[in-house]
Amino acid sequence: MKNRTLVILYLGLAFGLAWLIALPLWLSDGLRNPWFPLIAILFMCTPALAALTVVFFVERPAAKWTSLGIVPLRPPGRLIKYLVLALVIPPALVIAALPVGAFLGVYPADFVEFSAYKQLIEGELEAVGMTALPAPIQLLVAAQLFNVILGAFLNLIPALGEELGWRGWLLPKLMGLGAVPAILVSGVIWALWHAPLILLGYNYPGVPGWLGVVMMIGMCTIVGAIFSWLRLRSESVWPAALAHGAFNSAAGFSLIFAAAGERFDTVNATILGWSGWILPIAVVITLFATGQFSKRKAPAIPVHSTQSE
Repeated sequence: MKNRTLVILYLGLAFGLAWLIALPLWLSDGLRNPWFPLIAILFMCTPALAALTVVFFVERPAAKWTSLGIVPLRPPGRLIKYLVLALVIPPALVIAALPVGAFLGVYPADFVEFSAYKQLIEGELEAVGMTALPAPIQLLVAAQLFNVILGAFLNLIPALGEELGWRGWLLPKLMGLGAVPAILVSGVIWALWHAPLILLGYNYPGVPGWLGVVMMIGMCTIVGAIFSWLRLRSESVWPAALAHGAFNSAAGFSLIFAAAGERFDTVNATILGWSGWILPIAVVITLFATGQFSKRKAPAIPVHSTQSE
């Protein structure tokens, strides 16, 4: 079966399953549905389910797990290098977006007193009868950096639910178009797949649904390019999945560094908004300019066979 047919089948499954799983939200209170956390996790698994279905029941290559980027895990030095980069780069970009937004006047920052975070913790402590912070607020903020690393690994499996499909299987299939088109197309697809949640106000609350989807296309294309770089250079899906987990884990820093009592619009601020894209765009341009998407070939996909690995 030709790549184009396989890709169309994969996208039909991934998008169809995503809308099916999100349907209870559309038929109830949307993101306020008490089952939303579970629905969101199941939603994240749909790209992997679609990829596994296509690989194991339709395409059936000789090395199925290799075609998904799960194996091989060698050479170990290269894999470890990109796993470390996956832990560092996404949180760094998420955090760096905040001072950029503050400089441009779209993010109300408090990098000294961390007043919004302090207010949040004090409210939680008051609810359990405590009145004093357990440690200086600066130390509590520093502890969140460790929590990002821990959260990256905790988020690894849900993130793999997406990355197994988008970067694990789909990206290599699109590389025949060339690196730039493949990364752009995969980024747009990744963004549009989020539409069942974005149209309900996820990530971009209080704005028209179409604008949320447009902003998601921008963010996913830029951040997806970095995930794609990790996938292609490592020849493994694991760095992309870990980067995705680290990215999600660091999202809460927009609240930690905010000023108390102030509001911000994610269309303009944080890594989700246009101000947060400036540094990632510079990173992606640098990667392209230095040939990081062309020096190593895309992961080789074995010839078709009905044999299992």
